[in-house]
Amino acid sequence: MIMKAKTLNSMGALHPVLFFAGIYVVVLLFSIFICSALFYSCNSSPSKIGKNSSIQMENGMPGLQSGAAVAMR
Repeated sequence: MIMKAKTLNSMGALHPVLFFAGIYVVVLLFSIFICSALFYSCNSSPSKIGKNSSIQMENGMPGLQSGAAVAMR
C-alpha cells in the first residue's frame, strides 16, 4: 500500500503574498501619517507655530529685550 503524504503547500505558496500584503498595509498607514503631518504643518497659521508676539523688535534686532546685552563685533 502506498500512502500519500499530506502537506500544506497552499500555505507555503501564499506566504510571499501575505508578506507583501502586510508590508503594503504598514507602508500605507505610515505614508498617511507622514502626508497628514506635512499637510497640517504647511496649512497651520503663524500664530499657532510660535507665540513670540510679546517680544517686540527693538533697535532693528528681533528678540532683543530692554535688559539684554549683546556683544557685537
